[in-house]
Amino acid sequence: MRIRTLEIGVGLFLLAGLLALLLLSLRVSGLTVANGEGYKLYAYFDNIAGLTVRSKVTMAGVNIGKVTAIDLDRESYMGRVTLEIRKNVDILPTDSTASILTAGLLGEKYIGISVGGEDEVLKDGDTIADTQSSLVLEDLIGKFLLNSVNKE
Repeated sequence: MRIRTLEIGVGLFLLAGLLALLLLSLRVSGLTVANGEGYKLYAYFDNIAGLTVRSKVTMAGVNIGKVTAIDLDRESYMGRVTLEIRKNVDILPTDSTASILTAGLLGEKYIGISVGGEDEVLKDGDTIADTQSSLVLEDLIGKFLLNSVNKE
């Protein structure tokens, strides 16, 4: 009987460990078990290098949504990013700015929203007009090297 309770205890401990590992992997990958409801916004960028689907959308450092799709607009030849914003964040003014930012040393890209000052707010299906594209390190290095060659 004592061995049986020990085996059941070890089995429960192993099951709890596997569940914790599953939750941790979902948290790190950005996947969620439940599909949160929200509203969609669109933003157009000249360069979306490094941004991926399921990237975070933040405002003042707080996660308010995620990137659900990245497409190429065939008319303007710009990257169109579809953002899903949580429904409780319905206070974004129409003159808000969306920027592609880099988090940490690994270079994970996310979208940061800077709040504007208009009284009118963005609704489902609206487009964020003011955007700032991703900063590409290779372009900066090329400009720096080209500038140093031109000075000589």
